[in-house]
Amino acid sequence: MLTAIIDYESGNLHSAEKAFQRMAREVDAGEVVVTSDADVVARADRLVLPGDGAFPACASELRGHKGIYDAMVEAVEQKGRPFLGICVGMQLMASKGHEYTETDGLGWVAGDVLRIEPSDSALKVPHMGWNDLVLESDHPVFSGVKTGDHVYFVHSYHFRVTEPAERLAYVDYGQEVTAVIGRDTMVGMQFHPEKSQDVGLRMIGNFLTWTP
Repeated sequence: MLTAIIDYESGNLHSAEKAFQRMAREVDAGEVVVTSDADVVARADRLVLPGDGAFPACASELRGHKGIYDAMVEAVEQKGRPFLGICVGMQLMASKGHEYTETDGLGWVAGDVLRIEPSDSALKVPHMGWNDLVLESDHPVFSGVKTGDHVYFVHSYHFRVTEPAERLAYVDYGQEVTAVIGRDTMVGMQFHPEKSQDVGLRMIGNFLTWTP
């Protein structure tokens, strides 16, 4: 079993690599590698797409790494490999992003990535720090996780899904902010599971053993 964390030059992947490797050992989920090799992406059993920074820059970097991009799309769309997007990696699953300029996403989960606009002016943007999950699904990635569990966010834009059933969890930040999305073999987390202590590690382990 091989899990590939895709390196397309969009952020420091060290903490994600260590968290996924730790949980792979704990749940006996095989090998985890950080890779920019399209051949490794193509043969991986499951894929993780992180992302830090602005939506347009991440989208451009990902598509600029054409070999990785094509291998990832084929693995997810044609082979049905389990896929996890993290932070901007989740946002890239959207139809479009609206950060600075309108930018096409992967179109895997219908919706738009928009700036957070809390109803309470005392709430600052970016949304940074711990917040309480509200679960809306019994998705396998939530095994052992419950509403009220804390996870760690750093973001200024949020994913507004088109189909309510594809929003699996949210948090309250002066508005409902999507925390987890998913459909078919794909799931996305707006927060950083690798920085979310026991809850985040549990969700990583759940993804590594998920067999959709």
